[in-house]
Amino acid sequence: MSETTYNGGLSFTSILTLIFVLCKLTHYIDWSWWWVLSPILIGAAFGFLVLAIIAIIVVVAAVLK
Repeated sequence: MSETTYNGGLSFTSILTLIFVLCKLTHYIDWSWWWVLSPILIGAAFGFLVLAIIAIIVVVAAVLK
């Protein structure tokens, strides 16, 4: 027997961004678009930070070898 698992769906960041965009478009909030899209930007910045740390570790390990 094969088991089928589905791991799709929206993440917390996607849902929060969607809520912020809907509130902005319905004039419920009067935020800058930077704040409305900040969940996506924060997630991307975190991802780049992790990649930068991994790259630094790899370079340091290569230099010390």
